[in-house]
Amino acid sequence: MKILAFGGSNSSTSINKKLAIYSTKFFKEHTIEILDLNDYEMPLFGVDKLAKNGMPQQAMNFAKKIDESDLLIISLAENNGAYTVAFKNIFDWISLIKDRKEFWGNKPTFLMATSPGARGGASVLNLAKTTLPFFGANVIDTFSLPSFYQNFNDETGITNTEFAIDLKDKIEKIKTEFLK
Repeated sequence: MKILAFGGSNSSTSINKKLAIYSTKFFKEHTIEILDLNDYEMPLFGVDKLAKNGMPQQAMNFAKKIDESDLLIISLAENNGAYTVAFKNIFDWISLIKDRKEFWGNKPTFLMATSPGARGGASVLNLAKTTLPFFGANVIDTFSLPSFYQNFNDETGITNTEFAIDLKDKIEKIKTEFLK
């Protein structure tokens, strides 16, 4: 089984990308691919740009990565309570690729979020959990890690026992129910 993971940010030091990468360590028996949104940078979406220049190849490439996967792990960064522009721009472009009924491919999707603050990206996580299923994401579970810098270490991962157990339990459930 192939797992596609990424952080919903274009920051070179994205804490959400770190969380996404960390979570993949629990799927050692599966093929893992980590994406960097910087590799899919495109012009800011606009219908005029689409009409004039067509669909960017990066959008096609990103959609292909989704299509080739069996599970999506997306850790969303939060900007002003919503998606980052980098994530939303990719989302908007792939939504208009012809012959794609569900642009998240109806793939089982594990949504996560973290932030430096105590809410752990709760607003963007709720937004994604509510809206992404309308666009073909089969959201199977969510995880929020609040206060990233107090609860995560680059060497060992999640340092707070309660959050570490919660993530591990959710991943075990995903492996049992969705990755047979």
